[in-house]
Amino acid sequence: MEHIRNFCIIAHIDHGKSTLADRLLQTTGTIADRDMKAQSLDDMDLERERGITIKSHAIQMDYVHNGQKYVLNLIDTPGHVDFSYEVSRSIAACEGALLIVDATQGIEAQTISNLYLAMEHDLEIIPILNKMDLESAMPEEVTDQIVELIGCKPEEVIPASGKTGLGVLDILTAVIDRIPPPKGNPDAPLQALIFDSVFNPFRGIIAYYRVINGSIRKGQWVKFINTGKKYEADEIGVLKMNMLPKQEVLTGDVGYIISGIKVAKEVKVGDTITSVENSSTEAIKGFEDVKPMVFAGIYPVDTEDYEELRASLEKLQLNDASLVFEPESSVALGFGFRCGFLGMLHMEIVQERLEREFDMTVITTVPNVSYKAYTTKGDFLVVNNPSDLPSVNILDFVEEPYIKAQIITKSEYVGAVMNLCIDKRGDLTNQVYLTQDRVELSFEMPLGEIVFDFYDKLKTISRGYASFDYHPIGYKQSSLVKLDMMLNGDQVDALSALIHRDNAFELGKKICIKLRELIPRQQFEIAIQAAIGAKVIARETVKALRKDVTAKCYGGDITRKRKLLEKQKKGKKRMRQVGNVEVPQEAFLAVLKLD
Repeated sequence: MEHIRNFCIIAHIDHGKSTLADRLLQTTGTIADRDMKAQSLDDMDLERERGITIKSHAIQMDYVHNGQKYVLNLIDTPGHVDFSYEVSRSIAACEGALLIVDATQGIEAQTISNLYLAMEHDLEIIPILNKMDLESAMPEEVTDQIVELIGCKPEEVIPASGKTGLGVLDILTAVIDRIPPPKGNPDAPLQALIFDSVFNPFRGIIAYYRVINGSIRKGQWVKFINTGKKYEADEIGVLKMNMLPKQEVLTGDVGYIISGIKVAKEVKVGDTITSVENSSTEAIKGFEDVKPMVFAGIYPVDTEDYEELRASLEKLQLNDASLVFEPESSVALGFGFRCGFLGMLHMEIVQERLEREFDMTVITTVPNVSYKAYTTKGDFLVVNNPSDLPSVNILDFVEEPYIKAQIITKSEYVGAVMNLCIDKRGDLTNQVYLTQDRVELSFEMPLGEIVFDFYDKLKTISRGYASFDYHPIGYKQSSLVKLDMMLNGDQVDALSALIHRDNAFELGKKICIKLRELIPRQQFEIAIQAAIGAKVIARETVKALRKDVTAKCYGGDITRKRKLLEKQKKGKKRMRQVGNVEVPQEAFLAVLKLD
């Protein structure tokens, strides 16, 4: 155990974690130079295309330092605020963390929040200044920011570059010298913390764990404490670039177990593995349960694919434990699922992964957050779907979730950022100058307002310089109304939304105009209305296609024409009663992108 080090890499999105991880793997000879490719720990095509890490990845490296061989377990983590749950899991399995800061950008919001996560778990922090090879790097300024944030000495900050390989050897030396070896009792009953799992179509479910006490051997019977299920450890081993089978995984090490588990629900991330004959009764305290922030309905385009969609979501949930879903049905779209996501990027990624990995084309409804509705009798219910809101006559008041948002930006964009937050019903609670031209703004604002396009707008007005992080702070009472969209008097439940009364008229009008552009014209007139309760607040009309019935009349009496037009009018009227309006899929998506 003296020669094992477990550490993770934390940073803001795009500060060069994956590139630096590549250099570490290359320097330690874990990957041969011929197999080297950029971001070698990112498996998904999606991660490569977008240049972001979505999943945390664990890998073991061997390194010889002063003639002594060390085993280094590295866990690479995502940097986007929507995947901070992955980060909390990785931190629970480590003793130390490399805090990477981009020398050209300085400290950003996600750096701070990930750092606090690591400090809560008493991890040893090694600060690293990345991208030192760029001309725009500001080493002195950014080092001062790091020193102020962590309270370390300036010489403890390691200058590095993932691109050129500068400072990689210093990082490896610092990992061995500064990070403590794992603590644990090799003779105690087995306790191992599961921090991730993946689904393999041939082998079943593969769980990744970190052994806290005891050791795990091939062929021994193990028990999962949370679910109480018992399995035989069919294959165990450690994670190199590929899985490497072993006879035994010892205390403090990170490994994988394959035991032929077929059902996704039987492996819970955060569960504890123990042996059957000499079992430990207590589970390891790991990381908090994840709370979804944004809810949206996901429906198969073809209703027959409902069961297939359920199976796809269950497999996806395995290596993305923060996704939650339950069945629901909609009049407009049939059967589907109400899914909970950590944010909009998370929702987008889940949708793309369903399409790529499982060939499921899905329709997503307007995303919303969960509200608490109180009735006049004093009961309260949680509303995840606008159609669950009690009717106006029994509804007393509604509470919506609030968040505390931290935005770090350059001082020249403070005015624009404040305007944006105030438009979104935010209250400024604090303003701190971190340096002369970097400001940290704290706001309290409703989560429902930031769900749609807040992040994109923030990036636009600050030219990409503002970084954003948030955490929930509870519920507050608010004047919310349910906005219903109706086509020819029929309600389209997939388009209804809960919004603040002040924004209802404006949004209702915008949705109506958008739908008028997108709904194809029929042989009859279509009325598109936005309503609050029984009161219609906006209306647009899709004009009917006119078939020229009088074309065959040339000359002659006007009564012949009139007779034909009257006949057409009657037909149109009857058609309107029986004709149903198809809402194209673009309409559901367009409502999400309304400005």
